[in-house]
Amino acid sequence: AKDGFQVAVKIIPYLVAILVAVGMFRASGAMDFMVKWLGPLTGRLGLPPEALPMALMRPLSGSGAYGIMASIIKDPAVGPDSYTGYLVSTLQGCTETTFYVMAVYFGAVQVRRVRYTLAAGLTADLAGIAAAVGACLYLYG
Repeated sequence: AKDGFQVAVKIIPYLVAILVAVGMFRASGAMDFMVKWLGPLTGRLGLPPEALPMALMRPLSGSGAYGIMASIIKDPAVGPDSYTGYLVSTLQGCTETTFYVMAVYFGAVQVRRVRYTLAAGLTADLAGIAAAVGACLYLYG
């Protein structure tokens, strides 16, 4: 229990940093800008602009992505039984909170050189997004 508490104390700064980064990303309008810029392209590929904020937030924050997913599903214009509702639910399971995991786990063990971890994690996220879009297009599109 003592070691667990020490690890918790060590990772608190990393947790605070990632939560501040997520808040800044949302409050700055960067996510809205990216959705506006990427939306037309991703819409043609099967990822509607309504689902894009979920795909952008998921590598940063699981709870933030879950909140976006819940708001999309609760939207009467979209709903849970639409293509977008199925897609955001599938995205929640097909992707990982890459930046959060890196901050917490590498922070806990004091790793400074992450080498290819970020590239591999983001590549896996893109593969998960592509798989979610492909599965939802096949099943519901």
